[in-house]
Amino acid sequence: MSVKAFKLVSAVEREMLMGDKNYINIECIECCGKNLYIGTNDCFIYHFLLDEKTSTAGKITFTVTKQLHKYLGLKKPVSELKAASALTRLLVLCDNTITLVNMMNLEPVPTGARIKGAVTFTLNENPVSGDPFCVEVCIISVKRRTIQMFMVFEDRVQIVKEVFTPEQPCAVAVDGYYLCLALTTQYIILNYNTGVSQDLFPYCSDEKRPIVKRIGRQEFLLAGPGGLGMFATVDGISQRAPVHWSENVIGAALCFPYVVALDDEFITVHSMLDQQQKQTLPFKEGHILQDFEGKVIVATNKGVYILVPLPLEKQIQDLLASHRVEEALVLAKGARRNIPKEKFQVMYKRILQQAGFIQFAQLQFLEAKELFR
Repeated sequence: MSVKAFKLVSAVEREMLMGDKNYINIECIECCGKNLYIGTNDCFIYHFLLDEKTSTAGKITFTVTKQLHKYLGLKKPVSELKAASALTRLLVLCDNTITLVNMMNLEPVPTGARIKGAVTFTLNENPVSGDPFCVEVCIISVKRRTIQMFMVFEDRVQIVKEVFTPEQPCAVAVDGYYLCLALTTQYIILNYNTGVSQDLFPYCSDEKRPIVKRIGRQEFLLAGPGGLGMFATVDGISQRAPVHWSENVIGAALCFPYVVALDDEFITVHSMLDQQQKQTLPFKEGHILQDFEGKVIVATNKGVYILVPLPLEKQIQDLLASHRVEEALVLAKGARRNIPKEKFQVMYKRILQQAGFIQFAQLQFLEAKELFR
């Protein structure tokens, strides 16, 4: 049964990016605060400012203002962008090289610091160095079966560790010293400090695109066999039941308490609290789905859209209005981590009372009595 958890809102329309140049495609996106960056197949980076406005009726709209665009001087696509806001740097992967550019004017750093030989890269959101003026970057190297860890400062880079993997890695996420890796035939957890690795489960990267996503401290979300979204901790165990995706998921994102997935026709929304599918949004030609500080963004080759979450209280009230008491209570309990304690207690009491009246009206007196109590 469906819940209206998200609304899809257009952010960057085709004309703003490409005008009448049909050959331009969006390759990657990055969002940091109000700054939205787009990398294209013709080697340009575009910088937009994203302003969110809520009308008195509660309708959310986004105003997007183009700041500038910059040509990187190569005939190659910009394949990945990551912002390091503490350094005011944008890390740009193009032609197997990560370049550092200024977040505001998109100019390369004067020292010319760069990391060469990267197939793909990710940032460590739970860094081990403790230096606030440095980001830890993990790359899958062009060298066979090799992962490299770097420390990136404002104007220089420093290699920290090189790790060899049993098979060729094709996707990676990092948490502290732990790497969660999609290899050719399986997922593994590897501690790059001790070298200890642990097999998770088999997976064929030739048949499907692997998904490896850090969703919290020491926990990852992976695209498993049989269309399952599997959760795994750094100890190699799962503390949550899997969610059932379609077989051909392209990307996944987290917006608590929901896991959002993209395939070639739909965006699906599953609850992490009861694993049920809550919402399906038709979305064709999507190829990017990512979350940035709680903002979920999807993109086609030609446009960028934002999935705006509806307030949890509204979702709970909608569930109660449909007499879906159990689901409403599960969502209300799950909302505890998103709402200040005093406000939560007042809200939760009111929800229990409403739920009690619904059960009472359905002659479920014992259940109603528990809720009223």
